[in-house]
Amino acid sequence: MSDQNNENGTPQATDPKSLKEAADAILAADKAANKSNAGEGTDEDDLAGEPDPFAVLSALQKENAELKDKLLRAVAEAENTRRRAERDKQDAARYAAAGFGRDMVQVSDNLRRAIAALKPEDREAAPETVQSLIDGVEATERQLLATFERHGIKEITPAPGDRFDAHLHEAMFEVPNSDQPAGAIVHVVEAGYMIGDRLLRAARVGVAKADDVAPQAGVDIKA
Repeated sequence: MSDQNNENGTPQATDPKSLKEAADAILAADKAANKSNAGEGTDEDDLAGEPDPFAVLSALQKENAELKDKLLRAVAEAENTRRRAERDKQDAARYAAAGFGRDMVQVSDNLRRAIAALKPEDREAAPETVQSLIDGVEATERQLLATFERHGIKEITPAPGDRFDAHLHEAMFEVPNSDQPAGAIVHVVEAGYMIGDRLLRAARVGVAKADDVAPQAGVDIKA
């Protein structure tokens, strides 16, 4: 620290505040020089370390699109799961009686056989008690069929001459020399049944057999 002389020649001490300001200025200049020599401190260099705002926006938009796609897929999957559960619930309610109905159609078959066993002429000549018994059996069959109908079980009874349908009918035998075309139903052995849109039991039928092809004229069929 150096002293300055006043007008009277008396040494005067320098103001400490001025010295501090001078020292701070020297330090600031030195720090700026060091930064300049090291290649730091410019605005361009500071901006070079910042992320590109357009790149950030693009990345955010891409991430948003991916999240939206995942959300839509999750919503669609949840809706499909809900629909499958609802369909399974409806099927369970609709076809719950399938096993029981399959057993009960055999009871219907036996009732029908009992009614068919008595010919109309025998029924007229039968005692009143026997006729009452047959009436009761017929009433039981009608009630059973009505119960089937309430539970969605429908009878399949093809008529003679109907075309054979492998999805609904089961061919038990073939009838040769019939007046029906080949494959047509000639005789119904047992009625079939459906529950809802599912086959409970196929109708058992006899179908017309294809006629043998006659040899053409002038063709030698001998070996």
